[in-house]
Amino acid sequence: MATVTVPVRGVDVAYARVGHGPPLVLVHGAGADGRMWEPQTAALSDEFTVVSWDEPGAGRSSDLPPDFTLADFARCLAAVIEDVGLGPAHVVGLSWGGTVALELYRHHPELVRTLILVDTYAGWKGSLPPEEVEARVEGVRRMLAAEPEEFDPTLPGLFAGDPPAEFLPMLDAMARDVRPATMGAQLFMMAETDQCDLLPEIAVPTLLVWGERDARSPLGVARAFRDAIAGARLVVLPGVGHMSNLEAPEAFARAVRGFLHGLRPL
Repeated sequence: MATVTVPVRGVDVAYARVGHGPPLVLVHGAGADGRMWEPQTAALSDEFTVVSWDEPGAGRSSDLPPDFTLADFARCLAAVIEDVGLGPAHVVGLSWGGTVALELYRHHPELVRTLILVDTYAGWKGSLPPEEVEARVEGVRRMLAAEPEEFDPTLPGLFAGDPPAEFLPMLDAMARDVRPATMGAQLFMMAETDQCDLLPEIAVPTLLVWGERDARSPLGVARAFRDAIAGARLVVLPGVGHMSNLEAPEAFARAVRGFLHGLRPL
């Protein structure tokens, strides 16, 4: 697997690349980095060029500059797709990563071949009741106020049950590497973001993949996406929660592969 760094307006953005074929770009959630896609990288690189970035402020990428915005995340993701150099990409975004993928489509639709939105939001403001957003913001404030040795970036409700044992070392390693400034910036952005205006404008094939027992972005959010995006297809993975790519990696890969196989050639 090759690791590449692309500079974008003073930010060094790292991404890993493996496989051959059409580009499949994987956009991770908050409190994570590109490692969260390990099972999908292994499963799908046989027929796709699988690209997993570390967003600015995470993994091997440099810190967030002051006043970094959601549009800046989208600009950096666009630079990664352009650097890969294989044309418009199939873009997969989970949770916060789906919000970034939507913002990429807002600003750079020419770089998006398809959208695969996983257990995500049109921003918290756009997808959740105001009282739920307020409760989450208060939880973020408490998390960030903790002493450094007590900082815990693990959000509640990520899994329907216990995290899969095989991924615990990876999850622990990612949690140790979370930068509090990045986590706070992401989640406060989510609280203020409403992308509902964008959903009816999406004109690329769109797959929605949701855990049946997702407590963070419940199925009602998925149905709202399906109703707003013309032609969107919803696949519900039984018995799993918010991190559906880790709780049901085989079913997840089948859903993605089946969707992409069903597309007409460019």
